[in-house]
Amino acid sequence: MASVQSLSDFELQQLLVCGNEAAYNELYSRYAAPINRFMQKYLHADTLSEDATHDVFIKIWNKREQLGNVQSFKSYLFTIARNLALDHLKLAFRTETAISQISATITGYRNTIEEERLTKEYLLFVENALAALPERSREVFALCREQGKTYDEAAKQLGVSRNAIKNHMVFTMKVLSAKVETELGVSLSVLLAVVFKH
Repeated sequence: MASVQSLSDFELQQLLVCGNEAAYNELYSRYAAPINRFMQKYLHADTLSEDATHDVFIKIWNKREQLGNVQSFKSYLFTIARNLALDHLKLAFRTETAISQISATITGYRNTIEEERLTKEYLLFVENALAALPERSREVFALCREQGKTYDEAAKQLGVSRNAIKNHMVFTMKVLSAKVETELGVSLSVLLAVVFKH
C-alpha cells in the first residue's frame, strides 16, 4: 500500500471513514496550520485559535463516517472551521459578559470562595481525565497547556520531534474533549480557558 503522504485528500477521506488514524494524522498535518491561521483571523488569540483548531479536527474524527460522500475535504473542513469560530466567539462573548456582571456585583465585597471551589472542581476533573492517559501524553499536556510552552520548546525539552509533541496533544485533546462535552456539556476550549486563565 502507498504511503499516506502520497494519497489524495479524497483517498485519505475514504480511509478515515474506516477509522484509519494514519489518514487522520496526514490530513491534520496538511491542514492544521492553514486552519489555525484561519481561526486567528476570527479569534485574535493564539491559544484560543489552537484550541479551536483541535476542536475542528476532533469534529472531523467524530463525524468521519459522514466523509464518504464529501467531494472537497478542504471546503468541508473550512466550513466546519468557520462555524466553530463563530460558536467560539459567541461563547467567549457570553463568558466575558457573565464575568463582567459577576465582577460588578462583588465590587467592594470580594468573596472568591465559590469561584475557587468551582475552579478546583474543574481542575480535579481535568486531572482525573489526564490520569487515564499515557504518561508521556500527560507530560506533553503539562508542558504545552499548564506551562505555556510551544510545541518546539516542549520537543526540545523532552528530546523528541515536534511532530511527536503534536500527536500527543491531538490525542489528549481528542480524549479530553469527548469527556468534557459528555460529562460537563461544554466545549474543551471553554473549560481550559477557565482552568488555565491565571
